[in-house]
This record gives sequence, C-alpha cells and structure tokens, in this order.
Amino acid sequence: MHHPSVADELRAADRRHAASLSPGERVALALELGSECIALYAAASGQSAEAARRALERRRQARRRPSACVEALLA
Repeated sequence: MHHPSVADELRAADRRHAASLSPGERVALALELGSECIALYAAASGQSAEAARRALERRRQARRRPSACVEALLA
C-alpha cells in the first residue's frame, strides 16, 4: 500500500487551494510568488531586485528556441 509522502500531501494541498481561488486571485498569487522568487534570487546572488529580475529575464530569453516563422519574416 502506497503512503503519500509529506511532499505529495503538500502538493495536493497546494493544488486544492489554487483550485479554490478565482482567476483573479490566481493571477495575484502568481505575481506574488514571482516577486518572492526574485527577492530570494537577489538576496542569494547579492544583487538588487531589479538586477536580479533582468538576469532572470536574460536567462529565460536565452533558453527560448528561435521561431522559424519570425526568422523567415526577418530574412
């Protein structure tokens, strides 16, 4: 018999909580969590919040695959 781990139980509780929120509340929660993550990254890397946000945005953009459609339009 499988007993859920504490992590499994916490994830399930988080999903139940998110499902109970309105769409606007979910957006507000996502923005709040994003701000918290930027603050944590800034503190860990010794950067300002704005510098950390820019660094994370550069990382996100660097991982994106180029769009063949956009490449064709620009060529």
